[in-house]
Amino acid sequence: MRRLAKWVVAVPMAILALATIYPLVFTANVAMKTRREYVLDRFSLTDTLHWDNIVTAWGSVGMARYFANSLLVVAASVFLLLLLGSMAGFALSRLPFRGSKALFIGCLAALFIPFQVIMVPLSRVMADTGLIDTYPGLILAYVAQFLPFTVFLMTSYYRSVPKEIVDAARIDGNTVYGVYRRIMVPIGRPALLSVGILDALFCWNDVIIALLMMPSADHRTLMVGVTSLRGQYTDNVPTFASGVLIAAVPVLLVYLFLQRQIADGVTAGSTKG
Repeated sequence: MRRLAKWVVAVPMAILALATIYPLVFTANVAMKTRREYVLDRFSLTDTLHWDNIVTAWGSVGMARYFANSLLVVAASVFLLLLLGSMAGFALSRLPFRGSKALFIGCLAALFIPFQVIMVPLSRVMADTGLIDTYPGLILAYVAQFLPFTVFLMTSYYRSVPKEIVDAARIDGNTVYGVYRRIMVPIGRPALLSVGILDALFCWNDVIIALLMMPSADHRTLMVGVTSLRGQYTDNVPTFASGVLIAAVPVLLVYLFLQRQIADGVTAGSTKG
């Protein structure tokens, strides 16, 4: 009976794993084919590895520039998200003030507002301030969109820190900023790492916000660049698959090497403070 129960769990998990891995394997296989091989048989395994498609997508198509744009935007956005999110989390969890609970509930409520609801007013505000098609504009849009998530998780994590630690630091003469810098930041490193990885994945995989904020080709992020390849290379699927593969590899590496931190970040808000 116990063996049967294991098979009941193992078989669906194996099917789910195959369904998840197959698209990536199929994309990598198509990227290594010539256009002729793909037209003749799109599902067969390629006999030889043709790296020309990836070289073309990286250089001639402009994926290298899109990759650099994404790195710049994601790095700056994650830095601001972690800085503001950790400060707000510390204040909401350990520095009670009038309206702090309402503010936390507001951050929680903001998680349920889809971006499509605020898309038009956000674009109007960004256009009026001259931030459309600029890196600071896209970075601020990402911070505004994902800050409630970061604040919620950091507040939940900091609430699990014993209050006596903060009180002892204040007795030793630390200011509020000193407690944050010397106590809360080192203690919160596991949560900061987990939340930072999740925020980076959110920003990296985004298409809608980047497409709205960066209309020009020179400022496109990687995912928007991959989306544009679909229209430009409809008759050259291997080149398009190469662009998809370039965009997927960094995300895949993050999941492979940091899956424990990602799982911790997902469950960080479930601890009782």
